[in-house]
Amino acid sequence: MQCQYHFRQLTYISLREIGDLIKPLCHGNRRNHEVKDLLDKHLIGKAENVESKVFYLKMQGDYYRYLAEAAAGDERRGVVEKSEQSYQKALELAREQMQPTHPIRLGLALNFSVFFYEILNAPDKACVLAKQAFDEAIAELDSLNEDSYKDSTLIMQLLRDNLTLWTNDDDQLEQAEQPNVE
Repeated sequence: MQCQYHFRQLTYISLREIGDLIKPLCHGNRRNHEVKDLLDKHLIGKAENVESKVFYLKMQGDYYRYLAEAAAGDERRGVVEKSEQSYQKALELAREQMQPTHPIRLGLALNFSVFFYEILNAPDKACVLAKQAFDEAIAELDSLNEDSYKDSTLIMQLLRDNLTLWTNDDDQLEQAEQPNVE
């Protein structure tokens, strides 16, 4: 148990060092501001169909999630909030206007659940979102478009893999926290 703690500390230190190296590239780079402006001012606002709008909102959520991985303090809170808002808008739109088996909707659920798990450290929310997306897609599997069958089933498999991994992580954590009585 003590070894696990030290490993986590070393991992945290290493991630902070990597973040310190990456941060100037993300925030000081003019191209990244161009990406943000392109999404905000051109792509999201001018999307002509729901698939495009959901895709660009998901992309915006991903962008801020990546920034959150390298940020700390108030800066991190800001990009985490922006990421969650982008994902949430995309999810609301996708649930209203897209089939549960649509690859963009499934990809959004996959990425948003990873955001909950890795960024917000909210495994319960991650599992609920991933399971709901998987279950809704399974229920509609017979109506799946032939063109998107391969993409949809691949993303469904990734959702299921994450659920398996995350529930195993929770089980292992619970076992490690229980006192060893013999």
